[in-house]
Amino acid sequence: MNQISTTALAKIYDISPKELFSHLVDMGYIIKHNDTWSLTELGIKNGGSIKESAQYGQYIVWPEDLDLNKEQTNAKLITSTVIGKNFDLSPNKINFILSELGWVQKGLKGWVITEPGKKQGGVQSEDKKSGIPYVRWPESIIESKSLKETIDQVKGVNHSPLPETTKTANEESVEFREKFEAKHRSADGHMVRSKAEMLIDNWLYMAEIVHAYERKLPIEEDVYCDFYIPTGKVYIEYWGYENDPKYLARKQKKIDLYNKYGFNLIELQDKDVQNLDDVLPRLLLKFGVQAY
Repeated sequence: MNQISTTALAKIYDISPKELFSHLVDMGYIIKHNDTWSLTELGIKNGGSIKESAQYGQYIVWPEDLDLNKEQTNAKLITSTVIGKNFDLSPNKINFILSELGWVQKGLKGWVITEPGKKQGGVQSEDKKSGIPYVRWPESIIESKSLKETIDQVKGVNHSPLPETTKTANEESVEFREKFEAKHRSADGHMVRSKAEMLIDNWLYMAEIVHAYERKLPIEEDVYCDFYIPTGKVYIEYWGYENDPKYLARKQKKIDLYNKYGFNLIELQDKDVQNLDDVLPRLLLKFGVQAY
């Protein structure tokens, strides 16, 4: 199938290029960054691609038979305003919760979708008048376990006992958490499970880096990280007990999940904990988190 420019496609439909660009934005196929048009995931799925020429530089092309009249998936998408009404929260609060989950990130203006957000079915959009970006979501997002759990935590609603001690948690996790209770109090009041975790927590606190301890990963599986840093969406895992086969099996399962979902992960060993001042600033900087 021949691919043609947006201007050529506008001629086929007998509309102005400006009108067609606006329609493609509504469909969720393109988005404008600064003064440049970019394809969204949905646009790519529907045949859009980027061409480059010596005369015009990069531009978007479409299948000659692109159907602008068919019912689009975006008709079933909802905004943070609709999500907020469902949970009795403001759109702004919902966007910050979605950001904490790692599904969107704050732009210079508005909100920009992340790769994990795209995996949740989110589609990048922008306000036609202001050009401010925002994200629309499938209606099913309201039933997302991760979203509902995070909203409950923000509201102070607790439906479950300690992480990974519920009936759905695997026996290895239950055994691990019963064996290593959270008995060490860190400088910021967190109760952690080992001296090494206490040193990591204290280092983050003294570096004035906002962090959570044993935050649930924003996935359907019941898995909790050691530390989570909202700035940069970074997870930190401290691996101890390297001589324990059950621990090593649990460690590998966890690493596989981090890789599966593409999360930003920092792994620390005992040797790293003894040298946090040198190790952590360097590793955090890779994800845009400045320690000092």
